[in-house]
Parts: sequence; structure tokens; C-alpha cells
Amino acid sequence: INSSLSLSLSLSLSIYLLNDTTLVICLFVSNFRFSISSKHCSRMSQHSLWRESGLLPRSRPCFAKLYCASLQQKCLERACCWSPVDEANVPWCFFSKNHGYSVVNIEARLTRMDAPSLFGADIKELIFYAEMQTENRLRFKITDANQARFEVPHEHVQAPSSPPTGPLKYRLELIQKPFGLKVWRTSPEKLLFDTTIGPLVFADQYLQLSAKLPSHNIYGLGEHVHQTFRHDTNWKTWPIFTRDAFPNGGTHNLYGHYPYFTCLEDESGQSFGVFLMNSNAMEVTIQPAPAITYRTIGGVLDFYILVGDTPEAVVDEFTQLIGRPFIPPYWSLGFQLSRWDYGSLDEVKKVVERNRQIGIPYDVQYTDIDYMEDKKIFTYDMEKFKELPQFADYMHEKGQKYIVILDPAVSTGKRLNGPYEALERGHAAKVWVTEPDGNTPLIGEVWPGETVFPDYTNQACVDWWVDEISRFHKEVKHDALWIDMNEVANFVQGSSKGCAENKVNYPPFTPRILDNLLYSKTLCMDAKHKWGNHYDVHSLYGYSMVLATEKYVEVFKTNRSMVFTRSSFPGVGKYAGHWLGDNAANWNDIKWAIPGMLEFNLFGVPYIGADICGFFDDSPEELCRRWMQVGAFYPFSRNHNAQGYKDQDPASYGADSLLVKTSKHYLNIRYTLLPYLYTLFYKAHVNGETVLRPMMHEFYSDSETWGVHSQFLWGAHLLITPVLDPGVENVEAYIPDAIWYDFEKEERITDRKEKVNLNLPADKLGLHLRGGAILPAQRPDITTTYSRRHPMRLIIALDDNNAASGELFWDDGESRGILEELDVLTMHVTHNGYTDPNNLKFENITVMGVTGAPVSVLVSDGTTTNALTASQVNYNSTRKVNEFFIHHQSQCEIVFFNFTDYKVNRAKCEARGCIWKPSNVPNEPWCYYPDTHGYITGKVVETASGITVDIERNTAFPSQRSQSRDISKLRVEITYLSGKSLRWKIFDPSNARYEVPIPLDLPAMPETEENNRLYTVQIKNKPFGIQVIRKDTEEIIWDSAVPGFTFSDQLLEISTLLPSNYVYGFGETEHPSYNHDLSYHKYGLFAKDQPPGYKLNSYGLHPFYMGLEKSKNAHGVLLLNSNAMDVTFLPTPALTYRTIGGILDFYMVMGPTPEAVVQQYTEVMIGRPVLPAYWSLGFQLCRYGYSNDAEIADLYRDMKAAKIPYDVQYADIDYMERQIDFKLDKVNFKGLPALVDDMRAEGMRFIFILDPAIAANETKGSYPAFDTGIEKDIFIKWPPELSNDIVWGKVWPDYPNITVDNSLDWDTQVELFRAFVAFPDFFKNSTAEWWTQQIKDFYNNVIKFDGLWIDMNEPASFVHGTVGEKCLGDAALENPPYMPREGLNHKTLCMNSEQILADGTRVKHYDVHNLYGWSHTKPTYDALLSATGKRGVVITRSTYPSSGRWAGHWLGDNYSAWDQLLKSIIGMMEFSIFGIPYTGADICGFFNHAQYEMCLRWMQLGAFYPFSRNHNSINMPRQDPVAWGPEFAAISRDVLNIRYTLLPYLYTLMYEAHAHGNTVVRPLLHEFVTDENTWSIDRQFLWGPALLVTAALDPVRTQKQLLYVHGAVVGVRGQFMNMDTPLSKINLHVRGGHVLPWQKPENNTHYSRLNPLGLLVALDDGGSAHGSLFWDDGEGIGRLFTVSQFLLNQ
Repeated sequence: INSSLSLSLSLSLSIYLLNDTTLVICLFVSNFRFSISSKHCSRMSQHSLWRESGLLPRSRPCFAKLYCASLQQKCLERACCWSPVDEANVPWCFFSKNHGYSVVNIEARLTRMDAPSLFGADIKELIFYAEMQTENRLRFKITDANQARFEVPHEHVQAPSSPPTGPLKYRLELIQKPFGLKVWRTSPEKLLFDTTIGPLVFADQYLQLSAKLPSHNIYGLGEHVHQTFRHDTNWKTWPIFTRDAFPNGGTHNLYGHYPYFTCLEDESGQSFGVFLMNSNAMEVTIQPAPAITYRTIGGVLDFYILVGDTPEAVVDEFTQLIGRPFIPPYWSLGFQLSRWDYGSLDEVKKVVERNRQIGIPYDVQYTDIDYMEDKKIFTYDMEKFKELPQFADYMHEKGQKYIVILDPAVSTGKRLNGPYEALERGHAAKVWVTEPDGNTPLIGEVWPGETVFPDYTNQACVDWWVDEISRFHKEVKHDALWIDMNEVANFVQGSSKGCAENKVNYPPFTPRILDNLLYSKTLCMDAKHKWGNHYDVHSLYGYSMVLATEKYVEVFKTNRSMVFTRSSFPGVGKYAGHWLGDNAANWNDIKWAIPGMLEFNLFGVPYIGADICGFFDDSPEELCRRWMQVGAFYPFSRNHNAQGYKDQDPASYGADSLLVKTSKHYLNIRYTLLPYLYTLFYKAHVNGETVLRPMMHEFYSDSETWGVHSQFLWGAHLLITPVLDPGVENVEAYIPDAIWYDFEKEERITDRKEKVNLNLPADKLGLHLRGGAILPAQRPDITTTYSRRHPMRLIIALDDNNAASGELFWDDGESRGILEELDVLTMHVTHNGYTDPNNLKFENITVMGVTGAPVSVLVSDGTTTNALTASQVNYNSTRKVNEFFIHHQSQCEIVFFNFTDYKVNRAKCEARGCIWKPSNVPNEPWCYYPDTHGYITGKVVETASGITVDIERNTAFPSQRSQSRDISKLRVEITYLSGKSLRWKIFDPSNARYEVPIPLDLPAMPETEENNRLYTVQIKNKPFGIQVIRKDTEEIIWDSAVPGFTFSDQLLEISTLLPSNYVYGFGETEHPSYNHDLSYHKYGLFAKDQPPGYKLNSYGLHPFYMGLEKSKNAHGVLLLNSNAMDVTFLPTPALTYRTIGGILDFYMVMGPTPEAVVQQYTEVMIGRPVLPAYWSLGFQLCRYGYSNDAEIADLYRDMKAAKIPYDVQYADIDYMERQIDFKLDKVNFKGLPALVDDMRAEGMRFIFILDPAIAANETKGSYPAFDTGIEKDIFIKWPPELSNDIVWGKVWPDYPNITVDNSLDWDTQVELFRAFVAFPDFFKNSTAEWWTQQIKDFYNNVIKFDGLWIDMNEPASFVHGTVGEKCLGDAALENPPYMPREGLNHKTLCMNSEQILADGTRVKHYDVHNLYGWSHTKPTYDALLSATGKRGVVITRSTYPSSGRWAGHWLGDNYSAWDQLLKSIIGMMEFSIFGIPYTGADICGFFNHAQYEMCLRWMQLGAFYPFSRNHNSINMPRQDPVAWGPEFAAISRDVLNIRYTLLPYLYTLMYEAHAHGNTVVRPLLHEFVTDENTWSIDRQFLWGPALLVTAALDPVRTQKQLLYVHGAVVGVRGQFMNMDTPLSKINLHVRGGHVLPWQKPENNTHYSRLNPLGLLVALDDGGSAHGSLFWDDGEGIGRLFTVSQFLLNQ
């Protein structure tokens, strides 16, 4: 043709003789070839290789190129086409398109072009294979031509059994050099997937492929948090690799592995999906071209291109490929409740009962890992959950279901009472993931501690797993399984041994996964599974676990069960559902849940939801209320939250709360529409349709819908528009192009295809029904069991054509197999054999959109047609709604349930030698010790000073804890310490055990005169017990002669009967009332960095209580034991102690008044409280989060300007360089020393925080605190027999030279950015000397201060036990047989750590953990005095009896909430009796946003805290008095002026506490104990005996309180009265008979102390008054003071 193009072709001639007269001559064209010179390469050569085979000509003629001349009959016989024409030489007979061959697959070899290698190990020869699997599905695979590589062994994905029969909707074009491919849509022709945008890279551990896409409308890829449903194409990279991580909004990889996306091409709706079936770690980058780049580190490139006419059709194609979603049991569509750590089954039942009582629809209750024995799967806690085997029956009796959690990891430890049989059977079957040797089980660590991991790719493991579930189900019945932690999660990096340095653990390229380390929080990549290396199958672990767990449905015989999983892979939806993981209670997560659910519907997992109200953090009422509204329309609707946070089940917000009302309302709508939702799941199961549907799936022609992600649909017809922001009642919503009806009002709206502003008040969300829909519905009830018994109804909404259609799928809701279908209103049976037990009928039909009342209505059942009467038809002309009522006669069977709460298993009770006594009393135990259980009294020796008793265990009864050795012979020593105090000590006389090394101020000589003692002591024999009897009233005030006394190596249990129901004390835990509720409540006591919360053990340990007697006397009891313990109150009344070490060393003081109890406790036992400096009684300000010294300076300036009294300013850890003790941040706080000097010159004082943990990663020589600590050997180490190393932790200090990425989850931040720290052992004298020197150097060389605040001294650590979280030594110390609280080393040191007492005695941290804060306090106080030469003040977080001798205490990291005001009073009154009077709570709360009125009321209350400090946390708004405006500042100034006026009185009270042991914050009962009304009062308190403080504790203006005041102004006494409490007022009353010293207030105490003193005199009934004043210089260390006493008579 020309010089640049040559053409060749081959002709073949065939001659056929059809009959005697007809000759057919056929000419074929074949082997068509062309070549093009180089000058045309850029435009045309890309087609040369593949065009020569004739695979993809640009266009094809309508008929084949064979021309046949024949008769018509013969033509048609051959299925040819007959078409006569008049033109000469044109054949009349043509082959049809059905003749010939179609391309089913293509195979080609690829050879790598010469180019530099990116990561090495490039594979030279590849095989390309393409397969046209269906008309809509193309598969192409690229792999090594010479060596097999790992490919996903998918359970469902396989090639079709036959080739496609219809025309393909796509075509494949291949490009030669460089290799590329293009996938085209055929009609209209459009390029969908074009890899020529970039080269193919295929190395052993790096595979890359890029493709240009036709539009920016990209949806899918996971699992991540996508903040929008439609992807941002501006160079976003998303890693894909299953990971146990928090869904906190970053771009990091999460629980599932989904390399799948859908692309909407344009307004036509035509869409396609792309699935890369590859399970290796990868990342996907979305680019503005628009384009996508895949980078994976193993396996093959196995792509599926799915072409559809609509987005919904693409989901159909994808689920055909990977497996259709399962159809869940009907009950699983009901509302569900769960939380991690209910604490006990009794608490679970309380939640169940309170939600039943409010009548909220509610079908399913869960228990998380806390039901297990020490978190071991296939076990249950036989103490806290002892009645669990009967719990499913308890739920079933009310038509509800029960689901349990199972994790994959299996503990390697033994059970409490014997071997762990599930583990042993697993060992025998060799079911574990192994180390690279293929034999040794890989050891990791998860919730139960050291664990092994099942290999679900091993058939032996599947068999073992199914067998274990079956066994467990026989023991603990349940209805479904929740499988978690299956990414697979591991709390150590790779394994307990670490991971080898090889190419699979450290590949040449690592995708941008979290931590940039493949084995972070999972297994080593070279671990072995049956399917291959963990490197290849990691992201299949959850998938394989689902496949194994699916087999367990055999346990449930014919009933359909359910599995839902955290980790997933395409195909999981065939068997399981999913939830979006461990979200948090914030407004971001309620938003991001919607894109997440929409994506999982694309992924073929429609049974999806998010934890309603959030998993982490406390859920504020508004957030939880809005979340309950939208969560009522999650396919999987479950409210679930985490350990340590406030309850958030609906009833917990109050039966009459708006949250409960709106939750019930929308859950009732959900239950009404469950037949529709169930039908949607059926259609997903059969047709692959989405359930929770993106708006763009239905309205793809409207580009406005393409980016909608804050609204969603149920199916095609119900539009949900939630409120997703705080304080919002007007929401911008998009109304697509259709007729819509307000679902609740049943009214048509006029808006369509436009954005509207919906008014959605606090109790509403938007619900709209699309015209053209028929929704099946049913009258709701409190469970689906009951709702399914009700008649059905139909809700019909007419469209533009006054038409509607719908479907109903109906079966029994739980049997396997599809049973019955109702199409529109015509029933037809698809599977015979199902008869609805409820004789299902329709009773009501609602039609929306009608224009007038019908003339007649006919109802047919298919056989008979009847006309409805006028009374059965109701037409509403305003709403244009017709309602038809169809009455049916039916018999109703009424069933009465005789409810019984079975508690524990009788056989197990009796096996322990105990007595089975069923009871109908709520929470009462059914299993009791026999009367003689315990110890038997032996030899008794009485002397004038006490009694000695030998006792021996009653061996007629079995041991209660087989893993804790019983100590059979004990000695009891009773000492009459004084006439008002005594001690009894129970110990092992043969083997010394740990005893608390705290010196007590005991009397020098015991009281030997019997007449001088207020008590007598009696010894009981069988069982052994001690009775202490008050002589004058003959009341028994201690009586341990009760069964159950246990003294074993790691469990000591003793009970006593109490003389009354009035018990106060025990700490440190948050108590809801000052007087304890004795209804079987248990409190753990163990020092922990734990913000206050109900029944959560917090910072200190105080095993002391004060009890009242019926005679109105009082006594106090101290158990001097520093091991972890708990106390349980019983309504008998009685009290049970359980501790896990040491001895039982009890001390009692006899009072007889409450105030005398505290005086005696501090006098003869723990020591008198410290006298704080006068200035420390002034108001104080602090916050964690000051950004620089200028912010403090501005605050000081504003407080002075507002004239608000204020003495002390703090700096939290922000002032430090990288949060390191003794190092000043010289960038942000370089001006702080000068500022402190300026403020102190004006009478102000400054307090700095110091934590005990010392940073260990500083350059040697740059941080003397650590360097000298090493030299002096002052840090806590392992015992020498285990290691000579320090027990490293991590707390606040950061590594040097890093930038902290706060967007990462907390655990990742700790791992990446927090430095190693060492913990000083303050028991050592050398440590005290070192600590003193550091503080003095800081004071003299860096910055001045007046007091010290010591924090984090429980001690707290951000890792569990030690860095790496692998504690050495005795596992029983880390996880003892009896656990008073979960995980002793959680957020602290390993219990095997060693400390050394001042006398050289070596002790385990197990024994002295609770003394760490105590040991830290005195050295700090001594150092402060030494550095400053002044008295100052020390504030400590962790305390133990006698800590008050050196320090005050604040109540910890509280929350901004109204209930915290009351709880602060309770806490202060408890610390008053603990001997720590200088105490208070963070005013306005530490965590969360403070609210104006609440903060103002708290300022009023806090003005009367002994320690009065406003303090809050980082990232919270300011809450200091000047931050709220002039009114707030003025009210704060007024109430603080009252405080400052009365400081001489408060200082005198502090002196009396120091000198005599009196309380400062005083409960009313201390002054008015003869009036039993005061025994329960905790909303008021006294300053000493004379000032009654009645603060407003609730958002109301009138308080009902009991007052004891005198005088005509009040006019009442000893009764309740209503007091007016305007916002500017706190009620204060002075008691008659008292004189209060006072002084004119000033801006701080430096100036107020210069003013003259005054006296406030309040006369009593006799006209007299008395008082005293203590006065000194306010800060001297010596004893230079004056005490003045006043006595006045009228």
C-alpha cells in the first residue's frame, strides 16, 4: 500500500457438491497479518501482536466472511440466514452469528523487558491467562510461568461449569510492548480498565499494576474508616491487611481485607466492579487521573472485572462470584444489648430486667469475655457467672436469645480447678499454628495471657473446633456465636520469642500498614498454616475461622443460627455478619458508621452494624439518643460498650428519659417493619441485593446522589435521614426524584430532587417512604417471638402512576432452607411443608397517596372474595390515606411463665461440699457453706494482754481452690492494744508470710486491766471465729464465727456478721452513696490508674470501714493487708473479705462516737494527718494542656482583673520537655521560671507535677536523674534469679528526636513514641536520698515551687507488666487462682518484679503494689521541706493508710457530669475517715466538656472542698472561672470570698485534725449520731462541727435537705425543708453554740493574712457559744503557733 505498511493474507478455496445439480464454491480469508513501520509505533503498534490473531478486530460485520450460494431450503436447514437481493454476485445465504467459535480464554507468555529492578527478585517469565467466565464477568490472572505461587484457596470462587452463551458485555484488548490490557464495555463502547497507564511490575515480593478508570465515582476497598462513601481520588493510599486496630478515622488498615471496588461510570447507571483475589498485604492508591494502583507483596494478580447495567447489578455479580449472603434468623434482626465487663451475671440480669421493665423492644443479650474463667474460651467463671448454664433458659422464657463471644487464641495455662481440657485436646490433635519448623506451636499473648492459635486451615483443627463448641454448648446453652480478635490479634509482636530476620518478616517492600511492620500485633509472617506461610494467609485467618465456625451449626440441629465476625474477607458474608469494630462515643464515629455499612453491603455482607452509642468512652445522652435513633435502622442493631465506661443501655439513662422514649419509638418502628427487612435479607440471599442501600444505587441518574453518605435506604423504598451532629435540630437532606411520604405522618411531601432542611427535634429522625412501595409490616412487641404472633399489615405508598408493588418472604424465621414467599399480595409456596404456627393473616392495609375514598374494597384470600363494610374503611382526606381493617377470628393461647432464677448448678455446689438452697429473693445465692465449714479451734491460751489460739482446717470439706494450697494449721494472736482498741492477727506459724511493712503508732503497752476495756472477746470453736462484744450494750460488733473461712496460699477469705446495715468506707472506689448498699455488692480494692467509676478500683487502697451499731455507737475496723482484695456486702448484714496474699491482720477501734473512731484510728494506728500550709487552703487552678507559659500568664492576669481569690497555680506535664521529670520545655515554657518568680513576688504560689517514672532513652550525661539512678541502683528490677534487668515500662515520656502523630491510635502511639521508663523503688533509703537531690536540684537550678503534686504512682504504666508485656517468673502471681480484679499487671508493673525494703528484705511487687504511692509520698514530702525550707504541701494520687501523715489527695480523673458533685462529697467524707482530710475533687470535672450551670454549681460546692482546685484535661475547653464570662466570674468571686473569709476557721480545723485526729469535711452523723436520719445523709456536709454546707447538686433550683440549724432566721431543726437555691447562691448555715474566726478576704492569702481577724458568734439555746483559733505563720516547719479558745455567754 505504501512503504511503511505491508499486508499479507491467505486464501483457501473449498468446493462442495451439494447434489447432482448444485455446486457450492466457498472462499475463506484467513491468517490476516499486517506490520507497521516504526514511524507509526506511537499510534498503532500497541495492537500488532494481538490483532494478528484476529482476537479483537475493531468492528465485526453482522455475518461471517463465508459466502454460501445455495437454495433457500438447504440454507435454512443449515441454520443460515436467507436474504435474496437483486444485486449481481451477492450471495443470498449467510452464516448466522451462531456459527463458528467464541473466545473463552486466552493464554500468553510475558517476558520481562530490560529495566532496573525496584526491589529485586523480578520474575522473568510470566503467564497471562484470561477467561471470559460469564457475559458480565472477565477474569485475568498473571503469575510465574515456571513456579507455582500462593493463590487464595477460596471456598466459593470457581470457574463456571460452562462458557457464556450470550454476547459478552465487555471485550479485552491486549497490548504487546510494554504489556498492557484494556477492558472495554461493548455497548456503548467505553474503556473501563486500562493498565497501559503504567507498567506491570512482578517480583517475588512486589507486584504492581495500575489502571485508568472512566470516572471518579469509586466506592469500596476495605476495611478502613472512610469518612465519605465516594472515594477522594486525590492521591489517597489505603493499606489492606487485617489488623486489630481502632477505627478512629485514620487511613490505616482495619479488621477486614477487601481489595474490591465498584465504579459508577456515568448517569446511565452503568457500573463495573474490580476484585483482586489476593490475600497478601497490599496498598491501593487512588489517583486523580482517575486511576488506581495496586501494590501487593505476594501471591498472584488474579483480577475479576464485573460489568453491570446498574450499581446494584454489580453487587449481584460480585456475590455470585464470592457467595450470596446468608439469611439471618428472624430474631437476629431484633435489638441487641452487650457490653464488655458486666462484672457478673447478676449485673447482666440487672441490665436485662431494667430494660424489660421499660418495655423496650429487645431480643438478644450478649456476654463478652468477662463471662469466661480468666478469659479462657470454652470456660465460664464459676463464681461471677456461676448460673450461666441456665442463662439461655432465663432469656428464652421471655422470648429472648443469648449470644456468647469466642476468641481464637487458647490459653496455655491451667484452669483454676484442674487441667484446661480444650487446650489438651488441641495439643493431642496438633491443631495450632506453628513456628517455621512446622511442629512447635507458636506462642503469643492475648486476653488470657500466654496463648496458642488454632490453624483453621487444618481439617483436624476444624474438627477440634466444632467438637469444642459442641461440648461448650452442652454446658452453656447459647443461640449464636460472636467471634472476635481473629485478624489474628496478638498482644506481643509476632510471638513470645520475637520473629526471625528474614524476607517474609521483613520484606523488601512493606505497604503503608499500621506500624509499618507486618507482624505488629499479630503472628510472625513465617509461622506455618496448612494453607501456607502466615505471610500469605494472614488476612484469611478470620475467613478460615468463619468457615470452621459455620460447621458448628450442627450443634443447633434444624435451627438456623448466626455467626458474626470481626475479621473478614470476600465470601465471609455467605456465612456470617460483621460489626464495624471498636468505635468510640463521639460524633465522628456515628457519622462514619454509615459509609462503613454501605461498603459492607457492596462487599456482600449486608448483616452489618456499628456499636450503637460507641464502644469506648462514656456516651453523653444526646449522642446516645441520636445513635439509638439511627441504630434502630442498622441491619445489625446492637448497643455495646467497653470496660470501665458508664452503662449506656437505654434503661440506664432513666425510665422516663427522652432517650428511652425516642428509642422505644424507633425500635417499635423497626419491629413494625421487620417483615420488610427480613424480605430484604431474603432478596440479598437469593439475588445478591443490598439491604442497607446507597442512595445512588436507586437514583444513579442524579449526580447529586453520588456523594450522599449521611442518608441511606432500606432496600429501594425507605429513606433514613439521621441527625449526626450535636446540638442540631435542622438537617440538610437530599430528597431524590420520586414521590415521597413522611413515614410517621403518612403525608406526601412536595419536595423531590432537591436539598431540603428537615426539622428533626431531639426525639426525631427523618423517615420517608418512596412512592410505588408495598411494605409488609407487623404489629410490634417487646421481642420478635411475640411480634411474630401478631397479624400482619401492609403499608402502601402510591407512585406517580398510582401504582405500587412489593414482596414478602415469610418462614418460621429460624429453620434452615427457604420455605415460603409472598409476591405482592399473592401467596405461592416455593417449598412445601411449612404451616405458620400463628395462622398468619393481614389485619390492616394502609394506602398513602389516594385522592378520594374508595367506592368499594374487595379482599380476596385466593379462593373467596369479600367486600369490606364501611366501618372497615377509613379515609383521611387531609393526609390522603386509606386504611382498611380486616378482622379475623382466632383462638388465643395464654401462657403463664413461672419464672425461676436458677443461679448455680446444683451438682457443682454439692461437689464442693456445700448446701443447695434455692430462693426467690433476687441476687441471693443458692449455694451455701455448711455451718461447720472452715477451721476448728484447738489450743487457747488467755493472758491479761490477749489471747493466743491454734486452729486447724476442717478437712471434712474439700479445698475451695485446688490451685491455691490450703494452710491447714494457723495461729491467732489477739492483743488488747488499749481500752478502746484491739488487734487480731491470723498467720501461718510454721512459714513466715509477707506482712505489711508500714509502722503503726501502736500503744507502747497493751491494756491489761479488763475493767479499762470497752470490749470483751470470745472465741468460738466449730467453726472457729472471733466475737468482739461492746461491754455496755452487749452488742456483738464483730462475729467471724461463720462458715467459709479460708486461708490458702493465694486466697484468704473471712466473713463477719455486722451489728447494723450502716457501714461506711472501703476505698478507693466510687460509691453511689456514703452508706453502703448491702445487697450483695462487691468492690475490688487494688491501686490502679483508673478514672473513678462504679465498682472500678481506682488509685488507692483503704481496707478500713466504720460501722454503726443499733445502740448508736460506732466502731472502726482496719485490715492491714496490702495485697489485691475485694469486699462483698451481704444483707444479713454481713461482710466478706477476700485477699490473695499476706496475712489477716485486723485492728479495731471502739469509738464510741463516729468522730472518736477517726481520732482513735489516726492516734493509735495510722498517725495524724499533716498540717498543710495556710496558702494551700486558697483556691487553685490547673489544667493538663497549657500550651505555653503565656497562656498561664494570661490566665493569671485575667483572674486578677476579675478579682477572684486565687492562691495557687499549677503546671501539669506540659511544662516538661517531652513529659520528662526535672526537664523544662525551653521552647514553649522558657519564660516560666521568670513568670513563677513574678507571681510569687505577688503572694502567689506554684505547684509542679512529678511522676515517678524516669525516662531511660536519653543520651548518657544529658539526664542526671536517670544516670544517677543507675549509679545508685534505685530502680525496680527483676529478681536476680530471673534477670538482672530493670523492669521497663512506658508512661508519658517520649523518645528523643521524634514527632508524635496524635492521629494514630493510643497503643500505636505508646509503641512508637513513648520512651522506656524505669520505676524508682522508694522503699530503699538510697532512693529517698536520690529523689531528694533531684528535687533540690530542680528547685535550685531550674525553677522555684512551693508544693509538689505526685501523680501516676499506683504505679501506672501504659504497657501491661513490662515493655513487650511478657512478665518473667511465676505466672500465678500475674494471674492468681482468685482474681479480685482483671489482670493484676494491667497498666502497671509485673507482679514478679522485686522491691527491697529499707531493712534489705526482698519482696514481690505482688505484695507491695498497693504501697507504691505510699512509699513515694514521704520521700517527696521530706524533699519538699528540704528544698524550700517551708512546710508547703504534697498532693498524691495513690494512697494507703497513713499516707495522710505527709500528703493530701484529690479524687482523681473525674468527669464533667452532675452526678460527680454528689460523688465528690461521698469521696471526701470517706477520705475524712481514712485520715486524709486535705482532699477534694477536680472542680468542674477533668474529662469531657463542662456545662455552664453544672460548672457554676461545682464552683460553689468546690469552694468548700478542703483542697479546692479547678482542673481539666487536654483538648477540653477552658473551665476556669474567667473562661465563662462576667456573670460566672462574679458568682465564683462571691463564693470564694466566703471561703477566704472563713479560712482561719478552716485552718483551725486542719490543725485539730493534725493534733487530735478530728475530721474536717464531716458527715452529719458525726455530730448528730443519735438521730438516725443523719445516717444516710450524703448530699450535705459540715466543716467541722459548725458550718453546714448545702450545695445544689442537680440542675434544679430547689433542694430538699435535712437541716440542723438554729435561730429565728431558719426556724426549723431536725427536719427536711425546701430551700430556695438561685443560681448565685449556695446554702450555708452556722450552728448555734459556735464561734468561727474569720478574716477579710483578699486576692490571695498573702494579703488576707495581713487583715485583722474577726469572730462570728452563733448562740445556742442557752445563749452561749464556744470556739478556737489556731494561728501561726502558715508555712513554718517549727512549732511556733498560738491556740486561742473562746467561750462566750450571753
